[in-house]
Amino acid sequence: MAAPFPSPLTAYQKRLFVLLSVATFFEGYDFMALAQLLPNLRGDLGLSREGGGWLVSVINIGTMLAYFLVRLADRWGRKRLLSLTIIGYTVSSFCSGLAVGVISFALWQLFARMFLIAEWAVAIVYAAEEFPAERRGMVIGVIQASASLGAIICSALVPMLLTTSLGWRSVYFLGSLPLLLMAVLRRSLRETERFASWSSDAWAQQPPPPQRFWHILQTPYRNRVLVMGLIWTLSYCGIGNVITFWKELALSARGLSDAQAGALIASAAVLGMPFTYLVGKLLDRMGRRRGALLILVGATLGVLGSASFEHKGLLLSSLVICVITVTGQQVVLNAFTAELFPTELRSSAFAWSNNLLGRVGMVVSPALVGMVAERSGYVVALQGIAVFPLLALLLILGLLPETNGRELEDTARLGISVNSASEGAK
Repeated sequence: MAAPFPSPLTAYQKRLFVLLSVATFFEGYDFMALAQLLPNLRGDLGLSREGGGWLVSVINIGTMLAYFLVRLADRWGRKRLLSLTIIGYTVSSFCSGLAVGVISFALWQLFARMFLIAEWAVAIVYAAEEFPAERRGMVIGVIQASASLGAIICSALVPMLLTTSLGWRSVYFLGSLPLLLMAVLRRSLRETERFASWSSDAWAQQPPPPQRFWHILQTPYRNRVLVMGLIWTLSYCGIGNVITFWKELALSARGLSDAQAGALIASAAVLGMPFTYLVGKLLDRMGRRRGALLILVGATLGVLGSASFEHKGLLLSSLVICVITVTGQQVVLNAFTAELFPTELRSSAFAWSNNLLGRVGMVVSPALVGMVAERSGYVVALQGIAVFPLLALLLILGLLPETNGRELEDTARLGISVNSASEGAK
């Protein structure tokens, strides 16, 4: 149960809150940039619908490669890795704007996604370890919602930026801003107390050897990693593809112009954003499992509506639901992934379940959507993915324990033998 009077945040926690929110802002910005620019990119780069799907899939490979960065946070520390990933994304985004062909664009965007997703994962670990249990859901929710704010800003800017002499390239040049912001904010950043405490104890006698690739799968947390990986996979196969490909559907099947489709997406983002900031607080009040039920059922309805309705009012309502639930499902899974593993394995668990396993859905599904769209159109392609949120929900309700309001040291032990967990994590 959540505490009736949550502990107030300290001055440092408030500054950290801002920093982590800024870091995740550009995750939403970059994701929406590709979704908004895909028709323009296909035209400029000479790609078919299927080719557009493959472009998205190749870029999303970077979200899997982020595994190799995220797992380093359990050895290098959270602070060092967060700084590295922000610099890496800034350079990659700028170079995306300089790309001269489909291959160079895909490669630089692949690197941008790799650094971005690693940055996002470390930000969630920071949030889990540095904020009180009774506020953890709210904090993770607001940080994730900042990505929605980034998507909104991008939606508003893209139509204007496309009219400039630089065209779509200017959208990626703006991605250089994180480095300037980080230069100001990073001075107040310090290592998380949980990691600092654990690492000082672990390094007291001698530095621990680097973790082997399969290390976490040799601990009692193996099954939990695999379950979370499958849930993340199903979530990425679903509603995210609606956001990515809906503009293509609107132009090809609904007779909307580029400006009309962009306006609908931007309006949905603006209307949905206030609710995304409430998702975390909802999870702290309702619990993770009941919150997942509400959000994932909503995701299914949003997917079906946005792919099926022709009336603009119904389309807008469905897109608003998509905006809320695409953030909401990530808040739910972020909370579960951060809370169900111990400090010494938390980043590795995130890297395995989200980046290495879960992002398979993010890599494979866009190509499949593109192939189906090439043959049957985007309506059929997007209607078909409505089943994935429901499958993810069944796994959550059937296999994951409730973690709401508990300290991380307690949630990591739920359903795990304490003695074997301690030995397996060594």
